[in-house]
Amino acid sequence: MTAVEETIAEGVIDAHHHVWDLSVRDQGRITGPELAPLRRDFLLANLEPKARAAGVTATVLVQTIDVPEETPEFLALAKNSDLVAGVVGWTDLTSPDVARALAALREGPGGEHLVGIRHQVQQESDPRWLLRPDVLRGLAAVAEAGLVYDLVVRPYQLPAAHDAARLLPGLTFVLDHAGKPPIASGELRPWADAVRLLASLPNTVCKLSGLVTEADPDRWSVQDLRPYADTILDAFGPRRLMFGSDWPVCRLAATYAEVIAAAKELTASLAPSERHEIFTGTALRTYGLTVTGPPATQEAPCA
Repeated sequence: MTAVEETIAEGVIDAHHHVWDLSVRDQGRITGPELAPLRRDFLLANLEPKARAAGVTATVLVQTIDVPEETPEFLALAKNSDLVAGVVGWTDLTSPDVARALAALREGPGGEHLVGIRHQVQQESDPRWLLRPDVLRGLAAVAEAGLVYDLVVRPYQLPAAHDAARLLPGLTFVLDHAGKPPIASGELRPWADAVRLLASLPNTVCKLSGLVTEADPDRWSVQDLRPYADTILDAFGPRRLMFGSDWPVCRLAATYAEVIAAAKELTASLAPSERHEIFTGTALRTYGLTVTGPPATQEAPCA
């Protein structure tokens, strides 16, 4: 049995994807001709057949925009889904009522699926936004609630992410998309140095996700991604690395099946137990997921 066959046989957790319905809420970040393919609805019903065909048995649905209404909708969606096992939502970390807001989310429909919080830090002009006193207070409330915090940051914001994680050792920080490395330019440093510094803290985890859209979208190859995947694998190790598709954003450069195939090729040299961690174990532990969905089917991959 090949590495790919072993992973499919046991099931894959896709620890990072999105959905949106533009008739419910506009996605204000999706502007310009380069992002035009994303200016349409992407629903869970669109993802499900692709996920099942790829051997995915559970997913983590991640927030898209910083508004309070989205998270309850995602939790309700998870409550009625046998695919979505967890939700990384949003709340205003700068509010003095963070603890109360998190409790309200937990008490609402599907609240048991809330596993983490995220903010679009990549859009903040202050490179040290994570270290603001009000933000640190909000992050402490996230830790107190037993949730994790997903980091969506750009490379220049990684030093502040490290400092925040150092100041809050009781909170697990999950680095989304490997900190958005400059793959298209082929540069490794200073991104790699900043990632290794973050990984030196035991309360940090990283996602093998979002790499294809940081590469040249028209002619990327797995070899283009390899130096960056190898960096995070070496820095975090398999037990602190988890796979995520970043669907539907990944569609700017690759299909869902192609993203999973690339991740499996990047990890093909690892031992079966190490691949298990990246594709299943790390997400289960980090997010405290309970996977109850039906077995994956072996259908032909979808585009």
